Amino acid sequence: MKNLIEVEVKGVAVLRMEGGVGLAVILKEKEGSRHLTIIIGPFEAKAISMALNGEVFSRPLTHDLLHEVIKTLGATVEKVIVNDLIDGTYYARIILNHEGRMYSIDARPSDSIALALRANAPVFVSSHVMDVASEYIPDLDEGSEWEGEGAEG
Repeated sequence: MKNLIEVEVKGVAVLRMEGGVGLAVILKEKEGSRHLTIIIGPFEAKAISMALNGEVFSRPLTHDLLHEVIKTLGATVEKVIVNDLIDGTYYARIILNHEGRMYSIDARPSDSIALALRANAPVFVSSHVMDVASEYIPDLDEGSEWEGEGAEG
């Protein structure tokens, strides 16, 4: 896939939304100042926060299990890509390498990101998605501290 923008996972944030609060993962382009906010569920938020903070649960959680299965089968997570946005829903692909053959697997962005963090794999967003859904957040630019829920989630 062409026109990919590498991003870093800045953390998980609690957002005030119509009707209450929600959780979101915040992605920031590595070579720029745009941020992408993706609303995610509480379990995925906790899985992402745990990975960012190096926390390990006493038993494998779902994303740990998936990562272990992939490794046991001799494959590696090459990268994950948030590749589309349709009717307000984000789509992602997990790119696996098994003996030189690449596999592209449809997945939710939150699950993809949680897996990428465990596999130390890069995360990318298509330029189209960044162009239509990202925003410039000056408080999170280089030199600023992240004040989201990366430490707690």
